[in-house]
Amino acid sequence: MLMHQTMRWYGPNDVVSLSDIRQAGCAGVVTALHQIPVGEVWPVSAIAERKQLIESAGMSWTVVESLPVSDDIKRQSGDYLRHIENYKASLHNLAAEGIKVVTYNFMPVLDWLRTDVYYPKGDGSTMLYFNRLDYLVFDLYLLGRPGAEKEYTQEQVDKAKQRYEGMSEAQRQHLFGNMMLGLPGSDDSFTAAQVLGELEKYKGIDVVKLKEHLFYFLKQVVPVAAEAGLKMAIHPDDPPYPVLGLPRIMSTEQDAADLLEAVPSPANGLCFCTGSFGARKDNNVPAMLRRFGDSIHFLHIRNTKRDEEGNFYEADHLGGDTDMYEVVKEVLTIQQRRGLSLPMRPDHGHQMLDDLKKKTYPGYSAIGRLKGLAEIRGVEYALYRTMMT
Repeated sequence: MLMHQTMRWYGPNDVVSLSDIRQAGCAGVVTALHQIPVGEVWPVSAIAERKQLIESAGMSWTVVESLPVSDDIKRQSGDYLRHIENYKASLHNLAAEGIKVVTYNFMPVLDWLRTDVYYPKGDGSTMLYFNRLDYLVFDLYLLGRPGAEKEYTQEQVDKAKQRYEGMSEAQRQHLFGNMMLGLPGSDDSFTAAQVLGELEKYKGIDVVKLKEHLFYFLKQVVPVAAEAGLKMAIHPDDPPYPVLGLPRIMSTEQDAADLLEAVPSPANGLCFCTGSFGARKDNNVPAMLRRFGDSIHFLHIRNTKRDEEGNFYEADHLGGDTDMYEVVKEVLTIQQRRGLSLPMRPDHGHQMLDDLKKKTYPGYSAIGRLKGLAEIRGVEYALYRTMMT
């Protein structure tokens, strides 16, 4: 049984069209209603309208990415109880329209972060890149987070200062813009004042407290999802370690185990991202697939290349630190055991060829993801044929 191959689509305004995705060989689309404010109910009418668009293009929509969890829920402050009730209502509405998997994350304030979203790869294409020293420059000198210098060694602070002083104003603005990208699907960037204000609201919330809030949220919504026939799939942190003084609670194998143990239910599971988990040396991705295989509801397949300084970039799908042969082999084994086809999408492709002339959300141009999908499909097909003989 082969994986159910999909691509992420940001909706009618996405430069990458449904036709493009279908031509890439995808049977389905992963999308979300980005126009609805976080914390509000997704109405059946809007879900049905999006579903009709996708089905009229000859594909299916069974995976939502993402139904966002508000920062009020993450902090257990403000409107969090109303937002949880709205989340339950959205789950019911999604199930009524045939959705099967709901992806979400519990990263505070910001989603995934990169210091350069158009880093030259050396062959004319560009890729996403996280440079640890540039991140320190942003935190200490561009954002100017109060108290940030206390979290780093003096050597790190000195190196960041030297790097900052050697940057031109254009380089500083480039770094600032990359780090302040808005949520996926949004054209609006964050401001420093917005981010600093949100960071202040997380004072007193550490890893233990944030996990408690996550488990509380899941204890409210997972029974609703289970009753409706939905699977909840949490996406790991990206990068998978603390940033801007914020706790990260879905970065390691132990974090995933804690989540599954806290709310044991077939409806509580993982959006297993090989790139996010793979950016940490201490995460053995194939071993994690073997351990959590029965709780994986959705797959992001991508690869990263890291170094000892904490830097990493988006590698070719078959060319990073994660052994993609072993990953695909394990996924096929999981599917055979469970008797199902897991939804998968290739993630964070390089910007290349004609897409270099287009404005797309970083990491989500068409051709780079098509290349990644083709590579993964080749490995999958060869392994599948071998396993069936």
